Amino acid sequence: MTTPSASSERMPTVFISHGAPPLADDPVWPGQLAAWSAELPRPKAILMISAHWEEAPLALNAVETVPLVYDFWGFPEHYYKVQYAAPGAPELAESVRKLLRAPGTPVQDIPDRGLDHGAYVPLVEMFPDADIPVLQISMPTLDPRRLMEIGRRLAPLRDEGVLIVGSGFFTHNLAALRHVGGVPGWSAEFDDWGKRAMEFGDWDAVLDFLDKAPAGRYAHPRTEHFAPLFVTMGVADAGGELSTQRSVIDGFWNGLAKRSVQFG
Repeated sequence: MTTPSASSERMPTVFISHGAPPLADDPVWPGQLAAWSAELPRPKAILMISAHWEEAPLALNAVETVPLVYDFWGFPEHYYKVQYAAPGAPELAESVRKLLRAPGTPVQDIPDRGLDHGAYVPLVEMFPDADIPVLQISMPTLDPRRLMEIGRRLAPLRDEGVLIVGSGFFTHNLAALRHVGGVPGWSAEFDDWGKRAMEFGDWDAVLDFLDKAPAGRYAHPRTEHFAPLFVTMGVADAGGELSTQRSVIDGFWNGLAKRSVQFG
C-alpha cells in the first residue's frame, strides 16, 4: 500500500472527544477514529488545541520531539509507556506566531512541553505512524467568543494543509459519574441539545451553552472540555463553513458523550 501524499487542498477542521488513555482498549471507538482519519486528506501538519493545556499568554509547545506529558493519575502502568514521537513542527510554529501575535496578545514558547493526553490519545488511533508534524498550543482563556476569534485567526493554516483539531469531550463531569451506571440523563440531554443546536445553526446558543443547554452546568461544571469546540467553530466560521458541520462519531463512552464533529 502506498502512503498518500500530504494534502495541499484546504483541510477540514475537527472537534474530537478525545477519551482517556483507556480509549485504546475500547472495542469500537479506536476503529471509529481510524476510519475518520482515513477519510480525511492527509495533513502536512496537525495543530492541536487540547482541553488539558490552559496557559496564558497563549503558548506553543516543543517544536522538536520531546517526551509526552502523562497528565493523568492512578492508571495501570502500561498507559504510561505509550509513545507518540511525532516530528516537531517549527515552520507551523512560526506561522502560528505570525497569525496570533498582535499588540496586547503575546505568544510564548514552552520548548520542553510535550503533547498531553488530549493530543496524543486520539492521534495514536488516527495517525498511528506518528509521521506527521504536530504542534500543540494552549488555551489562554475559556471565554467562548475569545476562543472563536483565535480560531478565525488560525484559519489560513487550512490552506497550507494543516489539520486544526480541537480536542475535548462533548460532556465531561467525572464526579457525577462515580455512582451512576449507564448513560446519565444530564449527559444524554446535553448531547441531544448540542446535536440539534448545531444542526439548526444556532451557534449563539452553543456559545452560551451554560445558560441555554439543559443540564449545561451539570454536563460541564468546568468548561475546559467543551472549550476547544469554540476554536474549531472559529476556524470554520472564517471560511463560511459552519453550516457544513456533521457529527462523525456519536454515542457514549462510560456515560460521557463522545460526539465528534467535522467542518468542511
